[in-house]
Amino acid sequence: MLVAEVVGRVLARLGAGPVFGVVGSGNFHVTNALRAGGARFYATRHEGGAATAADAYARMSGRVAIVSTHQGCGLTNAVTGIGEAAKSRTPLLVLTADTPASDPLNNFRIDQDALARSVGAVPERVWSPETAVSDTVRAYTTALHERRTVVLNLPLDVQSAQVAEPDQVPQARPPSLPRPGSGDVAALAGLIAAAERPVFVAGRGARAAAREIRALADACGALLATSAVANGLFHDDPWSLGISGGFSSPLAASLIRDADLVVGWGCVLNRWTTRQGKLIGPGARLAQIDVERGALGAHRPVDVGVHGDCAATAAAVRTALGDRMSPGYRSPELRDRIAERGRWSAADYTDESTVDRVDPRTLTAELDRILPAKRVVSVDSGNFMGYPSAYLSVPDEFGFCFTQAFQSIGLGLATALGATLAQPGRLGVAALGDGGFHMALAELETAVRLRLPLVVIVYHDAAYGAEVHHFDGDHSTVRFPPTDAAAIARGFGCTGLTVRTLADLAGVRDWLEGPRDAPLVIDAKITDDGGSWWLAEAFHGH
Repeated sequence: MLVAEVVGRVLARLGAGPVFGVVGSGNFHVTNALRAGGARFYATRHEGGAATAADAYARMSGRVAIVSTHQGCGLTNAVTGIGEAAKSRTPLLVLTADTPASDPLNNFRIDQDALARSVGAVPERVWSPETAVSDTVRAYTTALHERRTVVLNLPLDVQSAQVAEPDQVPQARPPSLPRPGSGDVAALAGLIAAAERPVFVAGRGARAAAREIRALADACGALLATSAVANGLFHDDPWSLGISGGFSSPLAASLIRDADLVVGWGCVLNRWTTRQGKLIGPGARLAQIDVERGALGAHRPVDVGVHGDCAATAAAVRTALGDRMSPGYRSPELRDRIAERGRWSAADYTDESTVDRVDPRTLTAELDRILPAKRVVSVDSGNFMGYPSAYLSVPDEFGFCFTQAFQSIGLGLATALGATLAQPGRLGVAALGDGGFHMALAELETAVRLRLPLVVIVYHDAAYGAEVHHFDGDHSTVRFPPTDAAAIARGFGCTGLTVRTLADLAGVRDWLEGPRDAPLVIDAKITDDGGSWWLAEAFHGH
């Protein structure tokens, strides 16, 4: 069979997929081979949407998703999504056709290896019919076990060569996770034993270690928080403070700032998670645990850096502490305060809704009450993004998908496609600004065609709010005429709802009681917030 067919069959046998893409002549055969091998294919309207949807699917499922693109322009269309995935260390495989080396004047020709490398992805290549299987397995293994975004180039002349289908496909063994050294365990145990107000902050690298981290926190009286991308990890714990960083509630920020020890578990403690360092108290000690040695102390100096698996490290430190139990930061009074004010609530702001504009905080809090708790929330980038992040609760760490490593506007709708597909049985919720909504409109058709149970909230202020609120000067370049997003959505086959007051949300309840077989788009006309607090903090680092 063709090399293209062998590559697709091998990946399907390895368990890769599903596949998101736009099919052209260069990736037609490999995509059909994947489908023939049992991989599900989702056709998006743009390669950028395919890359982001695949990224979200991989994050919310733990599987290696695949992006399939045409050579040249097909790949360049997907680059922003590939860059987001690469910066987030998403296990993703991009299958892209490439021009033959013998055709240097081909109009599709670009340096695809260099392009992949420039955004942090790993370039790989199927070099020949003889190496097609090993090249494919190597690319998949790198994506899966090294948690990397890999761009596998398939030159057209190699794709069209004939090769025998292999009888067996080699299965690579997963690498063993690094065990923490005894000295590092003792040092971390010493810091924890001496702390009176410890706080543990877990990132995406700690997803598989929640049980062990909780057990250690119970022993030493630590409060629990997460980075934004790990939101939901400790959702049902009474000592959880939610997200650490710009989205922290006033109480959570105060408690983290007063900690005398902050421990980052699979979390790099970057400027977003620490609010430009303002959440680290002047006398606080810092510790960090990560499987990547280079991540230790990369963003700020730490007192103890442990190269090791989070679960193994937490268990080893718990053993090292022995029978020593400490109340630490915890008390009955604090537990009550966290239950009452740990999350953002109406007590933290003044409702500024008018007769024709709804306060985005009030809107989001009401939607949190209306929408089913069994949900997966995807958030685009922009001035609005703290409202869904802070006011929409999620059921667990697979209920929140935050494609923000590249800080690109326009990824939210495609993120919701992949996240909703990865979590069947949950209601998908996409939170977008009007700028991101208009950028991503094409993928509304994809959501309709796939009959996704999806609620799209458009925080509509007819502007690129970050620039309006945080930069001085002429704003005519970042303000736009108002549009009827609900009517646009109806044109794609969605249910469209314009919301100016909370009374208008009756239409959401009506949609929820129906079949939910076409997305609901809420065009929320929001009040001017004067500039969100989280972006004010973020721009301090620009």
